[in-house]
This record gives sequence, C-alpha cells and structure tokens, in this order.
Amino acid sequence: MKRSNKDPRPARGPDDGDAHGLRRRDVLGYATAAPLASAAAGFAGLGALTAPASAVAALLPMTPPDTTDLIDIGDAVTLTSLPTMPLVKVTNTGDGRVRLALPRLEVGQGIATASAMMLADKLRLPLSAIEVTSADASPELIWNQLTGGSSSVRSMHAGMPLLGGLGGLLSGSTPSVVGQRVTRLDALDIVTGRKKFTLDQAVPNAKPTMVRRPPTINGKFVGINNMNTVMAMPGVIGVVPIPSTNGITPTPPGVAVMAETFGQAWAAVNALDVTWAAGPLDGESNATIMRKLKSSLLPFALPPLGALTVEAEFEFAPAAHCPMEVECAIADVRADRAEIWAGLQSPIVTQQAVAAELGLPLNKVIVHAVPSGGSFGRRLFWDPVLQAIQVSKALGRPCRLMYHRTDDMRHTRIRPPIYQKARATMLLGQVIAFEQRIASVRLDTRHGFGNMLEAAAIALPNAFPQTVGNFAIEQVMFKTMVTSPYNFGVTTKLLTPVPMDMNTCSYRSVHIQPARLVEEILVDEMARAARKDPIAFRLEYLRLPRARAVLKAVAEAAQWGKAMPAGFAQGVAVHQESKSFTACIVEIDARVPAQARVVRATIVIDVGTPINPSGIEAQLQGGLCESIALVLSAGLHIQNGLPLEGSYSQYHFSRMKHYPKDVKIIIMPANGEAIGGLGEVGLSASSGAIANAYGRATGIKPRSFPLNFPVDFTPIPPGKLPTPVNVPIPA
Repeated sequence: MKRSNKDPRPARGPDDGDAHGLRRRDVLGYATAAPLASAAAGFAGLGALTAPASAVAALLPMTPPDTTDLIDIGDAVTLTSLPTMPLVKVTNTGDGRVRLALPRLEVGQGIATASAMMLADKLRLPLSAIEVTSADASPELIWNQLTGGSSSVRSMHAGMPLLGGLGGLLSGSTPSVVGQRVTRLDALDIVTGRKKFTLDQAVPNAKPTMVRRPPTINGKFVGINNMNTVMAMPGVIGVVPIPSTNGITPTPPGVAVMAETFGQAWAAVNALDVTWAAGPLDGESNATIMRKLKSSLLPFALPPLGALTVEAEFEFAPAAHCPMEVECAIADVRADRAEIWAGLQSPIVTQQAVAAELGLPLNKVIVHAVPSGGSFGRRLFWDPVLQAIQVSKALGRPCRLMYHRTDDMRHTRIRPPIYQKARATMLLGQVIAFEQRIASVRLDTRHGFGNMLEAAAIALPNAFPQTVGNFAIEQVMFKTMVTSPYNFGVTTKLLTPVPMDMNTCSYRSVHIQPARLVEEILVDEMARAARKDPIAFRLEYLRLPRARAVLKAVAEAAQWGKAMPAGFAQGVAVHQESKSFTACIVEIDARVPAQARVVRATIVIDVGTPINPSGIEAQLQGGLCESIALVLSAGLHIQNGLPLEGSYSQYHFSRMKHYPKDVKIIIMPANGEAIGGLGEVGLSASSGAIANAYGRATGIKPRSFPLNFPVDFTPIPPGKLPTPVNVPIPA
C-alpha cells in the first residue's frame, strides 16, 4: 500500500502535524502567501497564483538585519586579496603555455580547474594552454594565500584582471570555456596514480617517520624507558622525544621514530615504553563536555509572552575531518636553512612559524604547499610540520613524517562538540521571533588570516586555551558566515565559545551546518504547529527571491508530496550562504530507524555565475555524502580524555553503499549575479533535509547528532597503534 508523504497515518510518526491532510493544492495555496518574484525555473504552478495580502502584510522582517547581507567572509577575503593580486605569478613557459602559480590550495575542491578556466577566458586561450601549479609560501601576498571560507573562486575571479604579467602573455581568440562542463585538470593523474601528494615528493634521503602519541589528548611526555631496546630494532635510525612546545600553535606531543621503512617505524613506535603525565582532558567524556556546554548557554532575549512557542535542545558530537590523505609532512632542516613540503591552507604563517621555531631568517625557510587528498579545513594548521622539523633537526636528516590513521582521528584537530537551544515564537499565526543559542568548545583560530602578525595577536596571552583575540576572531567568523534565510521577526543567534584545551579546527562549514540544521528542523516543527506544509511555510517566510526560486525548483523536480511507502518520507531544507542559494529534498528509508538510508536526493543551487557545472556537481555530491555522515552516523566518542574511534571501520563516515543511487542536481542558469561560494554551501540544506525526512519517517524528533551513534566496535587500546595485518598475496 502506498502512502502520501503527507499521509496522517502512523507510518510517519504520531506527532507529524502534516497529518492534518494537506494536499498538493494546499501546498499551492500556502505558497501564494510568499511574495513570489521569480518563476524562472521549477514549480510553475506556485508562481502563477496570487499571494493573500493578509499573510504577506503580517510578516515581520528579520530584525536586526543579517550581517552576511552586508558582508560575508568571502567578501572580506576578496577585498584583502585584491591589493596583492598583481604579485600572483603568471608566466609564459615558452612552449605556447601559460603557468599560474595558484595562491590557494587544491584539496579536491576543483579550484585549480576553475582558475584555469577563468584565466583561459581572460587570455582567450584554449584550456589546454593553461597550467596551474601550487604557489610556495609567498609572504609578499600577505592575506592572499589563505584557503578557506568558500572564497577561492570568488577572490580569484575578482582578481583575475589584476594578475601579474598578463600584458606580456600569450593571447588568442578561443571561445569562452566558463560555464561549460570541464573534466578536472588533474583527474587523469589522480585515477592513474600519477598525481604527487606530500609523501610522493622526491626528497632525497627523507626517511619514514611515525610518532607514538600520549594515551589521552595532549598528555605530557615524561620519559622513554627502553630507548636502547628500540634503537636496536631493525631499520631504526633514531628516536626523538617531542615535548609540546609553547609556540603560537603548540607542537603536538609525542615520541617519533625514524626508520628505513614505515613498517619498521611502526613496529618501533609500538615497542616504545613511554611514561606520560596526565593531559588537560583526562576524565572528560562526551557527556561531561555536553554538561559544561549546556550550562554555558546564554538565555533567550525574549520571554514567550503567552504566545505559541516551538523550542528544542540539540547535541552535536565532535567530528573528525578524516580526509583520505592522513596528516603528513616532509622537513629538511639544516643548520642554516630549512625546506618543507606539506598540504597547507595557510603556508605563509607556516613559514613564519617554522622560521621562528628554528631561529632562522624567513628567507632561509622554503615552504612548498602541496595539493592534498582532502582537507575540509584541517590543513589550516601545520601540526605535522612542527613535529617533522623537530625530528629533522634532532637527527640531522630529512624527515618524511606520517600520522597513523588512528592518531589522525584521536590526536588530530576536530570539529568541537556543540550544544544548542532554539526557540521560535508565533503570535496570531505568524512567526515573530527566532532565537538560537550555541555553546561550543572554543574553536582554535590561531592560524589567523594566514600571517604571523594576526596569529600572534590571536594567541596572546599564549598557552591559554582561550584568549581575547581568539574569542574575537571566532565571533567575527560566526557573524560573517552564519546566516538565516527567513523573515522571522526578532532574530538572535549567539555563540558562546567554552574554553577547553582541546585540539580543534574549523570543519567544513564551521558553525553554519549545525546552526542551520537546527533552524531547518525548527522550521519544519513550526510549520507543523501552524498546520502548514513545510515548503509552503518556507516560501511564506523566505527573505529573498533567489531562495524562493531554488525551493520551488526543487519541489517541482523532486515531486514534493508524492506517495511514499510506509517507513519512507521526504524531507526538505533551504539555505543561503556566501552569495549562493540552494535547496534540497531527500527521500529516506527509515523502516529500521537505526539503519536509516537516504535513497534519493534532489538538489538545486544558484551560484550566480557557474564556472564549471561538473565541478559544482562534484562539490554538491561531496556535501551530500558528508551530510549523510554527520546527520546519521559519524561522530567521535570521547571517553577518559580520548576518542574511542581509531579507524574508518569505527568512525562511521558514509561509504559508497550509503550514497543514494538516485541523485539529481540542478544548477540554475547564470543570472548576472556575482559568483557565489561553493565549498561549504552544500552541507546545510542536505543536512536539514535528511534530518527532517528522518523525523517525518520515524516520528522521532531529531535532537542528538549523529542520530545513530552506537559504540559497535572494540576500541584500539590508548597509546598504541593497531597491530599491522599482513595479508599474503595469493600465489
């Protein structure tokens, strides 16, 4: 038997307010309450109807106005990048090709290809004539070499006319390539294994190195009890204690072993007998941290005043960035110079920090930013570089350092745990206020804007888990990134960073995904309380025509309201960020709630001016995959001061089998608007849609993320790497 997605019967949950029998024509009727300005694509039936004047007149505009409507972090990065764009190196290679030294890091997001397309158009050359390399750390670029904030393509597009040396370069008459589908320039190299990542760099005599880490986060090194035994093991070159330093960003503590092979280094690391002292988080768990966060929440500004309220509290477990390429670095430190190779989103401050750590002049430190196999924000910091230079300096040899996957989850920087409380207030059938309070373990922003000057200012007074500068930068990031697309009257969103000595770092979308996920869940519950269809309710309150256009388009393409089997449901969410607008509808199979699966997804996005549609689709597909993980299954259990998860088998990030077979992505045509951001935009709408679909299918209100979060594995003992598993090659 088929059931409608708005069927009132128990398959969608006992409290599902859509059970009041809304039909498709009800959706159309409610949708007319919005001041529809565009029906260029999608739900043509909605745009053809007239909005009831009473509904429109009753809406209260967002008060105060949203900061991101005036300036967002991408605007700030673009503005600060423009003055040094003439210093970005573009050269004629003499063989009919032009080479761009990209001042941003390619980490899989496709910015190298997009930049090549824009440069090809600028010079009217074929795309094959453009070569893109990764720029070494170049201090003269100042704020123009930081990768983050979904700003790379925006800032490169704005700065393209200013690039150095354009006047003396080749030029042609090739038709424009921008807006066409283009395969990534490095795609063939990636799939054939020719692409060179950090550990592939041909650095002579750079020896494999691995590190023994403390049994708890930031545990203190005391001493090695069996140095002679480990030094006598096969292939071992040297053992180097790495106590935590007190630099702008501390060196992660550990004991490193350099050997002839990684296998020998791994064996020697596990043979070490190290005495450790307690770390700052010993005894902490997800539960104790959540209690501290909850107690730190600021109160709402407005009382309920007898109006109808929709209110809820939410927990978010910490999450690991977990890219395929683990943290790694190569360092060659000599008495009078040093050379570094690593995936670095902020290479200038890395160069400055290494020079300061080694006591070398800045011009004696060369830092190569190597394109990486994923980042999601983690390579804003240079932790493995700090360890690698200590080892290379101590042993007088180039060091090829690699984290084990277990430490890449347990001792890396993580998305901090978060606690939220939100309340919507409705009066006379209209939303008059929306308030959101967020408490999070403080986010480490000591990378600054990519330079030592800001990094040092942010870190003062040093050695404290929270500083005035760090607090200020985190608030600026929050205000220039987190937005709301709705006219909900008085709107307040406040962040309370809670100081804890935890290794944290911006995670893709930073504060946006959890903040907007909560808002989109509440929007569904507000619609239910108002006895309105979720899409109709959203159309009524969305502030901007581009947001309404993507929502209408996704509703049409996904057949919103279609019949669904019992245990299945659709979920919807809409989002705006970095001058881009997106909406998503997913279909979920939650017949077994603990094994809920997204089976279909439809995503519509408006980026103003699309550069490479294939790249846009890839970013949205990656965002969907990440949303499935963060909403349904992926998180870290901190227990006794250490995450339990130590491998992909334990950290339940999405596998191929979890990705829906039916995914449709619609890119709105160029509309004359400026290029919007993309890297982080793809998470919030898909996250909200998945959570809302889960709630509708199961009747379980989504409140704690990930929704399915068991410890269904045997943790690797603290302080140890897992025993290598040797699988014999069949004869």
